[in-house]
Amino acid sequence: MITIISPEQFKTIPWKNGKGVTTELAISDGGTLEKFDWRLSIANVVENGVFSDFSGYLRNLVLIEGEGIELEHDNKKRDVLSSLLSFATFDGACKTVGTLNNGAIKDLNIMVDVEKYKVKVDTYLKQQTVELEHCELCFVFALTGQSLLKSKVQITEESNVNEMLFEENNLLKISPIKSANMSVSGEQLIVVHLSQR
Repeated sequence: MITIISPEQFKTIPWKNGKGVTTELAISDGGTLEKFDWRLSIANVVENGVFSDFSGYLRNLVLIEGEGIELEHDNKKRDVLSSLLSFATFDGACKTVGTLNNGAIKDLNIMVDVEKYKVKVDTYLKQQTVELEHCELCFVFALTGQSLLKSKVQITEESNVNEMLFEENNLLKISPIKSANMSVSGEQLIVVHLSQR
């Protein structure tokens, strides 16, 4: 099944720590802020501070706007996101403190329950074609321009169309990908593959 989730369908949800709001793009069926299998969201970070506790989840945080942020986890490991589409992967149980480089930023968060899903996140700054991999669930998000989904088999049961365009800031959701028969072309792409454990 292929679904395009438009910005009009996104939801505004308070941060778990109450210090801001996040734009929820998609969440697993029946999922809530307290318990979910997977979740994709966009957050505006306007000040330095401690991130919400998401024990039991693996987090991938992708910089999609602004001049960057430094993340310090448990006063040990550091991640510096200073360029567009750079990202960090870290344990949601860590005490993570974010320090802005030069003003507010916007980031895309991909979180998964580590006992249920494995996740692979790839980002592509320049225009290119990306082969989508076998998985239970795939998401594609483009920051700019139109992107093109191509398939070697028909995309929907209702038609024989094997190409589909989707706009920037729309979330493309595909489930499942049973074989390597799909690709997406575009620029400033974030591609997420989820596989069940």
